[in-house]
Amino acid sequence: MRLAFREALRSFRRAPLLSALSVTTIAFAIFVVGLFGLVALNLNRALREVEKRVEVVAYLMRGTPVEVVTVAIGDVERFPEVADVTYVTEDQALARAQKELVELQGVFDDLVSNPLPASLEVRLKPGFRDSDHLRDVAERLRGFRFVEDVRYGRDWVIKLDRIRDLTAIGMLVIGGAFAAASVVIIGTTIRMAVFQRSREIAIMRLVGATDGFIRLPFLLEGSLKGALGGTFALGLTYVAYVAFDRMLLRAQFFNPAEAVVFVVFGFALGFSASLAAVSRHLKSVRPA
Repeated sequence: MRLAFREALRSFRRAPLLSALSVTTIAFAIFVVGLFGLVALNLNRALREVEKRVEVVAYLMRGTPVEVVTVAIGDVERFPEVADVTYVTEDQALARAQKELVELQGVFDDLVSNPLPASLEVRLKPGFRDSDHLRDVAERLRGFRFVEDVRYGRDWVIKLDRIRDLTAIGMLVIGGAFAAASVVIIGTTIRMAVFQRSREIAIMRLVGATDGFIRLPFLLEGSLKGALGGTFALGLTYVAYVAFDRMLLRAQFFNPAEAVVFVVFGFALGFSASLAAVSRHLKSVRPA
């Protein structure tokens, strides 16, 4: 292993310009993935904040006894999707409307009676705030005889689900494209190194070296280039994050575990590309 690692480092000294170009290209490829990931991370954070306001509101018939509502709240709280239930009386609904709709204050002053019904505001647990679960909860609430109407902003929730899905698909497509580009770059570099050392490899085979022994330095070289590229990409992504955070908006950076993924991703790309390139092209340098 020590000999293989020394050979991998020696390849950097043999072709420093090509090695630097490989690491830089890999870094920028992973950087683009990381930049999109940073955007996706902050978009998902914003979506989670919006999701917290997602709720199902059941409007109650006038004159519904408080005792009946109390029993119903207990039943609704036992729904597996439900986080909590808030009972809003008619007076509380009117007070809230007067506070939030200041421009209609004159209308409220002219009211003879309170036109707003009491309601149950049902908030769902994380993981259940999509259109399907909201619809299911709304249908169950409509099953209560004293519930007059149920609202949950179906069209708005569907759009929220669509944004979440598009973000995931975009991350997968862009990440896959640049990962493939990185594999091609590293594979080409390793392939050139194999051809450059073809005579040396043939001699090693003549003295009994196995394919695994010959392949190991190239695998280490590709893995090292990938890890260096991932580290460089992480640094570039942090610079972009600082610029966005200071100039545009309050952004969130990757946590330590997510940051390590950059290096691991680069290492895995380098190893995979090297393994494919060496396995494919070692046959071309077999001794006669």
